[in-house]
Amino acid sequence: MRFVVRTAADDDAPIIAGLTRNAWAGKVSVTSSGHRETAVLVAEHLRQGGGFILLHANAPIGSVRWLPHDTEPDCWEILRMGILPAYRGNNLSQHLLEAVIHHGMDSGIGELRLAVRSDQSKLVDFYAAFAFELAEELEYSHANPLEPAPLVMRRTLR
Repeated sequence: MRFVVRTAADDDAPIIAGLTRNAWAGKVSVTSSGHRETAVLVAEHLRQGGGFILLHANAPIGSVRWLPHDTEPDCWEILRMGILPAYRGNNLSQHLLEAVIHHGMDSGIGELRLAVRSDQSKLVDFYAAFAFELAEELEYSHANPLEPAPLVMRRTLR
């Protein structure tokens, strides 16, 4: 199988919104705001930060986004990473995560952060394999106030 990661453009917002909703269906709690993802919100995220799309045979099968931290300009928060159900189990999300890590390094960013939902703690080990560490002292700035606070992980890039 051949997979390609490409940078998301503004006109990819509807594709990414659909990917997020479909990737999270049946996988992430129904209370998650990702289930109500809109192209308008995705477009705003892409303008403020950026994103990548994972393609298989030119068809989008996954995506990830990042936003600059609200108060720490040297930090990006990774959000909304997901792979469509038919492609899970092939370690494909690592391609998206590695793309963000390398782009952050190339952009001179000092730190990446991400949140792990309390109901998906098994992901802590996955992210730890990419040198992310638990940062219990941090709060995730994009946390859904209607849900339990997620675990925050960070990776220093410099």
